[in-house]
Amino acid sequence: MLKTTLSNLLTAVVMTASVTAYAADLTVSAASSLTNAFKDIATNFEAAHPEHTIHLNFAGSGELLQQIAKGAPVDVFASADQETMDKAQAQHLLDNSSRKDFVQNTLVVISPRNSVLKLNSLDDLQQLALQRLAISNPDSVPVGRYSKQALLDNNLWAALSDKMINTQNVRQSLDYVARDEVDAGFVYATDAAIMADKVKVQFTVRLQSVVSYPIVITQEGSAKQLSQQFIDFIFSPQSQAVLSQYGFSQP
Repeated sequence: MLKTTLSNLLTAVVMTASVTAYAADLTVSAASSLTNAFKDIATNFEAAHPEHTIHLNFAGSGELLQQIAKGAPVDVFASADQETMDKAQAQHLLDNSSRKDFVQNTLVVISPRNSVLKLNSLDDLQQLALQRLAISNPDSVPVGRYSKQALLDNNLWAALSDKMINTQNVRQSLDYVARDEVDAGFVYATDAAIMADKVKVQFTVRLQSVVSYPIVITQEGSAKQLSQQFIDFIFSPQSQAVLSQYGFSQP
């Protein structure tokens, strides 16, 4: 009886030690447009793996890249565009073999919900009634880069420059429009969807390239195995359903 009890205690100690040994924290830096979806996915991951903790860091993709380049302790990086990820790869900041595209998005122009503006195309942004246009910094934010390229392709970048209100990321543009502080703004369709009660989509912007999101394990990340486990979880039916719920489409 005593031997059985001791054996059971030893087994429990070994199991506890094993769980503790594999328990780890994971830091995921993700583009601002992924905020709501990744919060849900992280919650689901922690529910399935209670021994692990996911720390989420959201900002414009370019800002996240700068953080990683300066040594921020990031394990997984999810960008809203390929260009930012290519820059990270060129700086040898990534485990290149782990890079995968996991969702796509679309660029839209929105206005406050109660706006009387009628916008059907980029040309309509020139109308006098539209005085303030929110656009994210194209030098560091993918949605700003997509927006600028669309305006350049239609010879409107210079013509609209006086109306532009620069923002730090797509969520700030969304907030400005939702609070009726600007007349219109460029955001992703997924951002517009989470504030459908405060903003309305005027039209979808045609782009020469696809808005595709890559995800990758960083070179300096300390939890490689857990990082891969999280990325695999992103591709699970459960997580893809969450992303779809927020308006993302599969790559």
